[in-house]
Parts: sequence; structure tokens; C-alpha cells
Amino acid sequence: MAAALDDAVATLLSVWEEARERTTNRLSTAQLRVVMVVEQHDGINLRRLATTLGMLLSSASRLCDRLVAAGMLEREPGRSDRREISLHLTPEAARLLAALRADRQARLAEVIAGMSPAGREALRSGLGEFREAARRSAQAGPRRSPPGPRGPGGEPRRSPEEPPEPHRPSTALPEQRSTVVPVDRRRTYEPPTSTARPA
Repeated sequence: MAAALDDAVATLLSVWEEARERTTNRLSTAQLRVVMVVEQHDGINLRRLATTLGMLLSSASRLCDRLVAAGMLEREPGRSDRREISLHLTPEAARLLAALRADRQARLAEVIAGMSPAGREALRSGLGEFREAARRSAQAGPRRSPPGPRGPGGEPRRSPEEPPEPHRPSTALPEQRSTVVPVDRRRTYEPPTSTARPA
């Protein structure tokens, strides 16, 4: 199911990209993301914009410079802090986004028209449930994978399909034992006999 949904999302993204190329060919994908974020958060400052987009502050600043030069963004001093710059869409950028959405929805309507009534209704219902489940999942946070089954000694239990781990020779040095030579205390010390002749 997840693979089928991933494939459907890829198709949907290709439809959106076609609409972007037809309507907003003056803007790159990164610039369009900036415009959409500013539309959602009117008056956003540059630092928050960079954080939202997950990019460096310098990269976000260069994108905004190009959008200001293209007549898509306006910079204004912040209300609470005059040194802080707030970003706003221009009327031209608002018209561009409206045209983009209209083109995108028209293309999606063509695709949906080729579906059966039952399929369209199932899609509508499924997307609603998916959106609600995604919202709940985002609120709950990431889930941790449950621990696998354990053996009697607490070690992870290997599934029957999982091959056993290969035997690896130990690299530890063998334990060296000291050899004790028994001493016969009954023997007495005998100095060596000299064989030298007197001069």
C-alpha cells in the first residue's frame, strides 16, 4: 500500500511540475517554494524563512534578492524591530500563484475524469482519511520500532528465514599457563669436577 501511494504521489508531483513549467516558467522550483512560504506566512522574516525551507541564511537571502528584482517580493521594516526585514508578496506574485493553482487543478480534473464514479468517491474518502491519519501521526511524533523477540538468555531471537551468523575466529590471545618444574629436594648440590692439570 505504501509503495502504491508513493508511486501515485510521484505521478501527482509530475502533474504539478508540468503546471509550474507552463505557468511559472520564470521561477525556479526553489524560488516558487519561497513565494509559497511567504504567502502562507505573510510578513515572515528572513531567518524564519531559511529555517522553514531548511536552507542556509545566505542562500535564502540570495533567493529573496532575485525575487525582489523579479517583482515577486517586497521587503518592509519589521513592526516590532525596525532592523528586521519582513517579506510580503506583490500583486503580481499573487496572480501568478492563482494561475498556477488553476492550471494544476485543471490538469488534475482531466486525470480524474478518466476514473469511474466509484473510483473517484473512493479516492475522495481515502484522501480524507489519509490526511487525518497524517495529522494524528505528526502530533504523536515518530514511533520507535518495537523490540524483537528474545531468547531464553535475553539474546535476540533469530527468525527461521534469517541465516545464522558466520563463525568468526577469536582474535584473543590464548591464555598462557606457567609450567612449574618439580624440584627433587633429596638431591644435594655437587660442584662440577675440574679437569685442569696443575702447572
